[in-house]
Parts: sequence; C-alpha cells; structure tokens
Amino acid sequence: MNSPKHDSKSGYPLASGPSPLAPAFTLVELLVVIAIIPVLAAMLLPVLGKAKQKAQGIQCMSNHRQLALAWRMYLDDNNEVLPYAQFGKAWVTGQLDFSGGNPSNWDPEVDLAKSPLWPYCERAAGIFKCPADNSVVRPTFGRFKGRTVSRVRSMAMNLWVGGNGPTGDISWEAPSWRVYRRLSDLVDPGPTMTWVFLDMREDSVNTGGCSIGMIGFPDRPREAGWGTDWPASYHHRAGGFSFADGHSEMHRWVDPRTMPPVVKGGNSLFWKGWTPSPNNRDIFWLQEHCTRRK
Repeated sequence: MNSPKHDSKSGYPLASGPSPLAPAFTLVELLVVIAIIPVLAAMLLPVLGKAKQKAQGIQCMSNHRQLALAWRMYLDDNNEVLPYAQFGKAWVTGQLDFSGGNPSNWDPEVDLAKSPLWPYCERAAGIFKCPADNSVVRPTFGRFKGRTVSRVRSMAMNLWVGGNGPTGDISWEAPSWRVYRRLSDLVDPGPTMTWVFLDMREDSVNTGGCSIGMIGFPDRPREAGWGTDWPASYHHRAGGFSFADGHSEMHRWVDPRTMPPVVKGGNSLFWKGWTPSPNNRDIFWLQEHCTRRK
C-alpha cells in the first residue's frame, strides 16, 4: 500500500482528492469579450468581401479565356468564318429577360447547349456567365418550378464581330463601318485590340449581341451616347472582356454615367433608346476596340 505524500516543509500529509477548480471568467470579462466580437467581425468582413471579389474576378477572366478559346477553335474548323453575334446561326440564340415563363433565362439546354461553340467548351455552361452576376428568375414550369434560380448568361458578343444574322448589317451605321465576317478581316484595330465578348449588366443583357454605336468616334466625342446595350461593372467598377487573339482582361470604367444604378428584375431603363453621354471616355474605349471605318 502506497504511503501518502507529505509536504516538504511542514511534514504534514497532503490532502487527496480532485484538484481545485480553475478560476472562471468574471461577468465583466465576458461582457468585454462579447463587445470585442462585433468589432473583429466589422474589421474582417471587408477583407473577406475583397477576397471574394478578387476570386470572382479571377473566375470571370477564366470564363472569358475559355469562351474565347472555344470561339477560336470553332473558327479553325469552319474556314475562319465568324459566327453571327445574334440571330441566324449565332454564337448563342435566345433572349434573356426576367420572365419565369422564358426557359432561355434558366435552362442551359434551351440555348447554350445548341451554341456552335458548345462542343469546343467541353459543354461547360458556367463559362457563359460572370460569377458576380447575381441575377435570378423564378421559373413557372419545369423541374425548377417555383424555385429561385440563377440566370444562365451574362456574356454577349461584339455586334461588329460577326454581324446581325445573314446580312451582317447591324444598324443604319453599318454602311460606314466594318462588320467583320471572317478572322482575316480583323486587320484594324487587329485581333489584340478587338474585343469579342463582354459581360453585360443584368438589366441590359438580352440577345447574344452587344451593339456599341460608333457615333462621334473618333473626333466628335460630344456626340457619343448609349443605346440599349450597357457593359457590366461587377468587379469594383470594372467589366470583363475577351479579345480576338484569345486574351482576356478586366477594364475599369472611369465615367459614372457608365454605371447607373441597376434596375433589379427588369431592363426598362435601357429600352428608352438613345442616351446621350458626351465626352464619355468609356464609350470612346469601347468604340476604339470595336471596329473602324470602311
């Protein structure tokens, strides 16, 4: 039998049993901790928000590169003839809106899977959309009936690259400006300077084409303005683009008139026709990277 341990100084046996409990937090200390947690959260949330925004920007650029690569591969197999930007044998058909009865909004099998680029992008529906586009729709039929689901596309094609259906004409401006129909036509401003795809605002994207009017370019900037198609600014006042040479980039907008408040659940703001925007440097940049006079 083991003998009890003794105190080295007094010689008395040490008490046996459980150790005394550790000191607990006081009420004041708990209140201090509770008060600090919201402060730390307020400091961390902006950091987390920026990290999420950066990740979405990286994914957006990846989507653009993959779509541009699919476009180039399609051209290689089709004698460098460009797909139309909208209508006819376009790169994508269908028209987006916010109607739950329009499956083009929410079912990738309706339009995306029928795109001539579909076999070249490994049937990846996600690359047709910027991850920062949070627009949704509530289908009225089908397997998603009654649920809130994301819309399937935010990207559109430069209407000057491919044209508007079989004629290639896109507006009354077309006789004065080049509508590129083949890859070899892209000599000015050239493949590295001509954008093919861009992300459009959720309240502006509709068909697969994006029309940028050339009014005022290059020497009458006071005449510039917007039509019904407006670029997105999902990435801290910047939008994603991919170019005819296959590279993608994020372009930052500098004029507040390029970024009016988003109309949630509709696009009535942009169907009013022509919106003058004199001396808008963002419009000049888009025009400079669209086409040239014949």
